[in-house]
Amino acid sequence: MYGNESTTGPKAQFEMDKEAEDRFCKFVERMPPKLDGMVRLFDRGEYYSAHGSDALLIANEVFKTTNVLRYLGSPRASTSTSTASRGLPSVTISLALTKAFLREALTSKQMRVEIYTPEEKVPGRKDNTRWTLAKSASPGNITQLEDLLFSDRDILSNAVIMAIRIQAKEGGRNVGVAFVDTQERTIGVSEYAEDENFGNTESLLIQLGIKECLVQADDKRSDHELTKLKTLVERCGVIVTDRRAADFHAKNVEQDLNRLLNESHAGVALPEFDLKIAMSSLSALLIYLNLLSDVTLHGQYQLHHHDLSQYMKLDASALKALNLMPNPNELGGNQNMSLYGLLNKCKTAQGKRLLGRWLKQPLVNLHEIAQRQTLVEAFVDDANARRVVQEKYLKPMPDFHRLSKKFHRRIANLEDVVRAYQAVQLIPSLIEELERVQPLNIAAKDLIEEIYLKPLRDHQEKLVKYTELVEDTIDLAELDNHNYVLLPTFDEELQQFKEQLIDIRDQLDEEHRRVGDDLGIDIEKKLHLENHQVYKYSFRITKAEAGLIRNKKGYIDLATQKSGTIFTTRCLKDLSEQYFDLQDKYERQQRHLVKEVVGIASSYAPVLEMLDNVIAAIDVTLSFAHVSANAPIPYVKPKLTERGTGDVILRGARHPCLEVQDDVTFIPNDHEMRKDTSEFVILTGPNMGGKSTYIRQIGVIALMAQVGCFVPAEEAELPIFDCILARVGAGDSQLKGVSTFMAEMLETATILKSATKDSLIIIDELGRGTSTYDGFGLAWAISEHIASKIRCFCLFATHFHELTTLSSSLTHVKNLHVDALVQDRKNGDGKHDRDITLLYQVKEGVCDQSFGIHVAELANFPESVVRLAKRKAEELEDFGDGAPSSADAAVKYSKQETEEGTDLIRQFLDTWKLRTGNGSSALVLPSSQDPQGDTAMGMMSEEEMVEELKKVAEEFRDRFEGNNWVKAVMGNF
Repeated sequence: MYGNESTTGPKAQFEMDKEAEDRFCKFVERMPPKLDGMVRLFDRGEYYSAHGSDALLIANEVFKTTNVLRYLGSPRASTSTSTASRGLPSVTISLALTKAFLREALTSKQMRVEIYTPEEKVPGRKDNTRWTLAKSASPGNITQLEDLLFSDRDILSNAVIMAIRIQAKEGGRNVGVAFVDTQERTIGVSEYAEDENFGNTESLLIQLGIKECLVQADDKRSDHELTKLKTLVERCGVIVTDRRAADFHAKNVEQDLNRLLNESHAGVALPEFDLKIAMSSLSALLIYLNLLSDVTLHGQYQLHHHDLSQYMKLDASALKALNLMPNPNELGGNQNMSLYGLLNKCKTAQGKRLLGRWLKQPLVNLHEIAQRQTLVEAFVDDANARRVVQEKYLKPMPDFHRLSKKFHRRIANLEDVVRAYQAVQLIPSLIEELERVQPLNIAAKDLIEEIYLKPLRDHQEKLVKYTELVEDTIDLAELDNHNYVLLPTFDEELQQFKEQLIDIRDQLDEEHRRVGDDLGIDIEKKLHLENHQVYKYSFRITKAEAGLIRNKKGYIDLATQKSGTIFTTRCLKDLSEQYFDLQDKYERQQRHLVKEVVGIASSYAPVLEMLDNVIAAIDVTLSFAHVSANAPIPYVKPKLTERGTGDVILRGARHPCLEVQDDVTFIPNDHEMRKDTSEFVILTGPNMGGKSTYIRQIGVIALMAQVGCFVPAEEAELPIFDCILARVGAGDSQLKGVSTFMAEMLETATILKSATKDSLIIIDELGRGTSTYDGFGLAWAISEHIASKIRCFCLFATHFHELTTLSSSLTHVKNLHVDALVQDRKNGDGKHDRDITLLYQVKEGVCDQSFGIHVAELANFPESVVRLAKRKAEELEDFGDGAPSSADAAVKYSKQETEEGTDLIRQFLDTWKLRTGNGSSALVLPSSQDPQGDTAMGMMSEEEMVEELKKVAEEFRDRFEGNNWVKAVMGNF
């Protein structure tokens, strides 16, 4: 994760005496308290340092040992034996490791960062105790550290930051949000009505991939609302930053915004300005990001109104259930464990960013989905074109957004200009390749022309002048030597310097030949003319020939090294000085001209950014096609119908991530959900039988279809869903005051409030966080509400087998189960046991067993624990069979069998009573229902009555054996 540097400790050391250490320690102690999740670093030039808790964090995270720690300053007075009493824990960290650590901290660990630099140099002092905050960053605002973090790589994910404000209204609340994407240079706003569970806000956080959220901290009127909002934001993995209420005033926001917007937006009375709550949120964002202070950003942003209804809504639990994005805590793991990792065959950074955005923003417009599917189909059909475009044209493409940003900030160089030029040179050939694509679907040809080729030709035409600029100013012949220089002919003075340099170079070669002739040495093999890093242009001969120049007039011995003897002549020394003096003048003149060239090139940045969007879309489309065509079993193009119409019909459906895992033979299953007949599915079955995989794969397939990708099935027909909502297991959040069960109920409440008849709901094991009876009651009430009130497609996996009786009262509820093969066998002590084989096949009907103890055996539980579990389970089953309310009894014995058994026992008791002298034909139970029973039965002794009972029982034995319910009841006596 952090490279291959030794973990024994960094080489850099603190250059401070004891007095300086004490001063620095006092400075650190006086620093203001850190926010939660913040790390502070000190820039010491060649390396960085961290102190206190930050040093301990870096020692453990980066070096994996505390042996790298050093304790600065005098030991503090303390009775504690902790390290704090030894001094200030400190650690140094190299530049390379600092970059890796900061990338990890800001992207995966969602931390804040502050970097301090020395404020001033104090003469005669090695250390400076006065430090100032130079740079700060957070997950949503990495602008100040962007060059440090990504100087050697493209940005693969956007840092999007959002501000949110709640405004109460009668009977509800309105929410206004604003967000900024500093990579794409876009500003978005949105306003919407919200319920008490903030379901729309949760969907928005996921759709936009928000990294950080600003909230108004000192609004006492809505403390409860803010607490609920913060809980939801943190549940989505987003860092919360409190801001004062004064920042949320939209007084000057329109004026400020016009300075940031580009020409097509600035000065126009935009409809977004009417969203007053959103504009107040935008005001807080502009202050927090300090965008207006950077003049290079003026006129660079676009403003748009984000409409939630344009995309499928996803909640945080669905994001987790569908394994949509990689787990940041599992970096370096199997990329196919997430849908993003599986579908990411993109060749460009911009393509990877767009893929992440598409997966979080599935479409709900059937026409747009069909367009994407048709384009994917074109490149599935033409595999050769797909491979050529990916490898030859997409792979070399730079990150145009990153290049454009460097142009705008005036930090670009000739290498950046050339990288863009080389990419632009590929566009004509890319256009020709796309024109040659031969899809089987004729409509695909027209779509490729409209969506890809027309924009590409337009951008190519606009970049013709850029190509001419580069070819007229940059020496492209020098690129083979990795030199990025201007053409000498570009400037008269530059040309003169170049000619003089060539002339001196010729004189250097002439001197080389002269010395070779004078010494009688082969200049190709033994006498080398070199540009030495210390002695500049000089000669080198081997040690064996060194005697040729000793005591010889005109030759100056400079040094003897392992590689040989270095020497020069008066003529060579003069030429060398002239050469480097001219080269310095040449470079100074070139630097001035390079700024002009880069300045002109930067004017093409808007065109490069539009080109970037087209390249990204092509990249993602080809990535979908590549995965669809190269899956273990090729994916199919799904048939989609408008919202509110159509059924879910899948043949041979598979989970795309699981089927590609090593050593996994995936068993496909059919799936059918039809409106009014089987729209609510209750799935039962053994643990580890595949219930969770089955219901999740339906959600994954639905999402893939609405993203525009092919799906893992033999045949697929789906309606368009407006949202996918899930409840699939909650983790404890005690540190936030949320228990497992509370988290489960919060997620379920969001589902019940957010779901519509066009939604897809996935619920796995609801109600396990509380007692069995409460859990079952909640599961029943929730499932009945979804099935009878919401009436959307729902998959409900459960171990509460009593829920399956819901199908008897609601005809559109269907019971399915995952199958298992159970075989009886005799074990060593002669008792019967069961062998269970999980078949991972989904069939109609109910499974009345969970086989939990079998799973414990598979997990290698101690044999004694397994035996005890089986015995207790059998005791509970026996207890349950005798209980009239037992659901298991209701499942084991049919109503007819129970009624026949009851009548048989009545006959048995009547016969026995008649034999003992009581002629009543009614069922009479002594001491409970017949107060006179003792008197009636007093005609026979107790021993005689028991003997008679045995005789009657023997007469009824065969009839008892024929009824399972009677056998179970008699077995309890």
